[in-house]
Amino acid sequence: MKLIAIEEHFLTPEVEGAWASIKLELADPSVAIHRGDIKRRLRDLTDERIALMDETGVDGQVLSLTTPALHDLGPNSIDLARRINDMIAEAVARRPDRLQAFATLPVPAPDDAARELERCVRTLGFQGTMLCGRVGAANLDDASLIPIFETAEALGAPVLLHPRAAPQAVRDAYYSGISPNIDEALATFGLGWHYDAGIQFIRLLLAGHFDRMPRLQLILGHWGELVLFYAERLSAFDRVSALKKPVATYLRENLHVTASGMFFPHYLERAASVVGKDRILFSTDYPYQYRPGRDARTFLENCGLDANEQDDFASGNWLRLTSSLPGRGGAP
Repeated sequence: MKLIAIEEHFLTPEVEGAWASIKLELADPSVAIHRGDIKRRLRDLTDERIALMDETGVDGQVLSLTTPALHDLGPNSIDLARRINDMIAEAVARRPDRLQAFATLPVPAPDDAARELERCVRTLGFQGTMLCGRVGAANLDDASLIPIFETAEALGAPVLLHPRAAPQAVRDAYYSGISPNIDEALATFGLGWHYDAGIQFIRLLLAGHFDRMPRLQLILGHWGELVLFYAERLSAFDRVSALKKPVATYLRENLHVTASGMFFPHYLERAASVVGKDRILFSTDYPYQYRPGRDARTFLENCGLDANEQDDFASGNWLRLTSSLPGRGGAP
């Protein structure tokens, strides 16, 4: 049973330098998380990464540039994105049996980002892209970013929505005043990241993106970034949204959900009940959630699914989601 983990991250010294050049650590506390063992593992695309994949029972990783990616780098992101994607394509070419990739996009320049997404999928063989929440001050439903989503839909390329830290005003209002360390954790991996990613998805849904782009496929990590646990409450938007379909239908037609290393069978059960078992994907959120002891494979084997469902969760659903990408037996 091949196990493909789809939310697995990397970071390059060049990106770190670009973040430092604009003092991004002052605006986004997640930048400071990338240190020690996490930083070393993010940078490594060869020996240690493959060894830890073997140790945890993962056969393949889909690589993505970690948060906050290039979302705050302005025009400088255009050439940087191309260099990153070319470098990752070389890494995948060295280990095509173990590695795949999501495109890194220069999202502050949406038209360029759309072109880079097409290059990455058509020429480099990437599997889709990952976006990290807001782009500068703009939420993902901002009209300026529509070319990225239109291109993703046209290519059949899934878009993983990854968390990032909320704006300073939100952090000041909700995630501050306890202690520096707790404030940072509360605003990022403790809770704030996940609220922010879930809200970005809900905004895209309510803004009508799935009505305009009905084949667009989004992915939420961490079992749906809290959204799925409030699916019943979200259905209340049906009374006011003027969307073409009920919210529940979009959740089952336009959303896939992945584990992100949160290995709890009852979370899986809840996600599957909302989006369907054919829309749950596997991921470990490497290196942030890495744990020794064959952790990923053990969860897969004890998650409560039958053998066929386990196979779909492990890789079958992912392979079907990406089967229509250009050059892979689907769209020309």
